[in-house]
Amino acid sequence: MTRGAAGAGPAGGHPGAGAGGQATKDPDEATVAAAIGGDESAFAAAAARHRRELHVHCYRMLASFHDADDAVQETFLRAWRGRESFSGGALLRAWLYRIATNVCLDILRHSARRLTTVRSFAEVPWLEPYPDRLLDEAAPADDEPDALAVTRETIELVFLAALQVLPPRQRAALIARDVLGWSASETAAALGTSVAAANSAVQRARARMAGHLPARRAEWTAGQPSAEERALLEGFIDAHERCDAAAVVAIAAADIRVTMPPYPWVFAGLDGIAPLLQRAFGPDRDGDWRLLPTQANRMPTAASYLRRPGDTEFRAFKFDVLRISGGAIAEVTTFGPEMFGAFGLPQTLSDDSAAGGLS
Repeated sequence: MTRGAAGAGPAGGHPGAGAGGQATKDPDEATVAAAIGGDESAFAAAAARHRRELHVHCYRMLASFHDADDAVQETFLRAWRGRESFSGGALLRAWLYRIATNVCLDILRHSARRLTTVRSFAEVPWLEPYPDRLLDEAAPADDEPDALAVTRETIELVFLAALQVLPPRQRAALIARDVLGWSASETAAALGTSVAAANSAVQRARARMAGHLPARRAEWTAGQPSAEERALLEGFIDAHERCDAAAVVAIAAADIRVTMPPYPWVFAGLDGIAPLLQRAFGPDRDGDWRLLPTQANRMPTAASYLRRPGDTEFRAFKFDVLRISGGAIAEVTTFGPEMFGAFGLPQTLSDDSAAGGLS
């Protein structure tokens, strides 16, 4: 998949364009009728209402923010070309979801991405973070049937990684039933199969997922980061800005793990991360740090800026997504700087802006 591919068709553009904040219900019948009748502006307006939630859906299927961009563009192109197949009896939103699901299945069918197990995120090199600020655009109201679609338990990195172990159709069936709340018949229709086959796919997917998720679901279903998580994130940021390796060790679990998708590296335990701390904070370090708090996948996250010797600015360098367990940092997943814009973060910080505590 190419990154940032230009959209084709009347609904092209960056995911979220025209979304107007939170996900909305289907447009009025007149707008839908005009769209299906060939009015490009009406089609663009109708489709744009669902762009962000479709993007999140494709992201969950593919675990890549940028691949989800391409999938949504292809969804709208297929919808435009096949608009006469929309009967009008079903909701436009459900029709678009079915198209998006099948676009993702086609992408996965032609992809070399095949996993049978996931021991760490290093085994999912295509994994990318999703900014919470954009998840909030897709979040439905609490009283809507899919209100859980962007909650932490279905968007956290561990859930996404576990999904990647499932065969594509099992993955689609599980997401349809357990995330979107579709009925067995709706799931079967979307996948072009029988209800019995759809139910079988869901059952197999649930059984396989159980081996890749925490045994006690209550331990990973919190909504927004807790006060404890925010405090540990503040400590993580402070330690980095002071280049204090001992302070990082003090808030890290003894069996902490650090991974850096797309690289296949795994650093495990305090001894394992010692070279990383030396490289980041030692006398021969690459420079000085400024970190800003943010959130990715409903998890506490730090955006790091590095000022190298001789430079006058701190430049976007990486994201660290933290998993907290037992009052300590249990895991750090580090991503590169490519998505600072999607997080609404600047590419550079001056001494003054860094000191001002941007958030």
